[in-house]
Amino acid sequence: MATTKDTPAAREQGDKSAVKASDLAAATAKDGVLFDVRDLEVYFPIHEGFFKSMVSTEKKFVKAVDHISFQVMQGEILALVGESGCGKTTTGRTMLRLEEPTGGHILYKGLPVEKFTSSTLHAYRRKAQIIFQDPYNSINPKQTIFDIVAEPLEVNNVTSSEREKEDRVIKAISEAGLRPATEYLYRYPHELSGGQRQRVCIAGATVLEPDVIVADEPVASLDVSIRNDILKLMVEQKEKMGVTYIFITHDLSLAWAISDRIAVMYLGRIVEIGETLEVVSNPQHPYTRALISVIPVPDPLAKREHVILKGETPNPVDIPSGCRFHPRCPDAIDACKETDPPEKLIGGDHYAACLRIGE
Repeated sequence: MATTKDTPAAREQGDKSAVKASDLAAATAKDGVLFDVRDLEVYFPIHEGFFKSMVSTEKKFVKAVDHISFQVMQGEILALVGESGCGKTTTGRTMLRLEEPTGGHILYKGLPVEKFTSSTLHAYRRKAQIIFQDPYNSINPKQTIFDIVAEPLEVNNVTSSEREKEDRVIKAISEAGLRPATEYLYRYPHELSGGQRQRVCIAGATVLEPDVIVADEPVASLDVSIRNDILKLMVEQKEKMGVTYIFITHDLSLAWAISDRIAVMYLGRIVEIGETLEVVSNPQHPYTRALISVIPVPDPLAKREHVILKGETPNPVDIPSGCRFHPRCPDAIDACKETDPPEKLIGGDHYAACLRIGE
């Protein structure tokens, strides 16, 4: 039988490096840096069948995130852009401790997230929220809109009275664009459109007045006519409430429209990062140039050369040697097959990882 000293809570109390809730409450973003991600890796083990595991002793992993480093500044919108399977969603989930990292560090206001105790993690949930991609499945169809938005307040014991709770729910719903809010309080999700449901998800994320929101493809399942309203809402909340957004998308044109900075990911790595206008107007990595080349432009007479990538994205279990993009890169040379390119400073806050930069 486990003694009191063997419990997880006791182990956390005995760990001198553990971050307590009081430390989190007192922490501030130094030099405006909200998150400092250093050499982050997230590997998922592959569980093979019994006979294969008997024959092979080598363990295999899906390298979803493979040694990436970047910062998120307070009050900005940072877009993580890339194809499906590039690791952008895993990165966002790991920053919220919804996934556990296998290596590296995530610092939130200078505090290591992996060292948060259970009580600290509970307090962290109030400061860091997430908006999921599918508004149809991310909210409970049996709850009213009031109950959905009020649930974070109840779980975190934020309000002291029913009146205060109702006021905060109405304010969050109204700021999310559902007006008048009182007409939506006691409706159910099936009575709302897709865009209205996503606004309910946004209200549920902002009702706690968090510091940061990870928006995971928040408009991917919505009609084009509704996307602009949701993106405009996010920008307004950033400006009025000071919310920091980590905007995850596969659509570079959306990132161009909404973000302050862009980080382009490919096969678990960040291949280019910088201020949005700088990355879009002066792309240095071939993958970034390929993404930009297929962005629609309003001028029907404009002639652009579309870069069509050959082949499929390599298996993240068996990543190519050297530059992981070289099997699909139109500019690859022999050295790309052998050398894993380091990040190079282009200028300002603009970095890219390619051997041919400057040629």
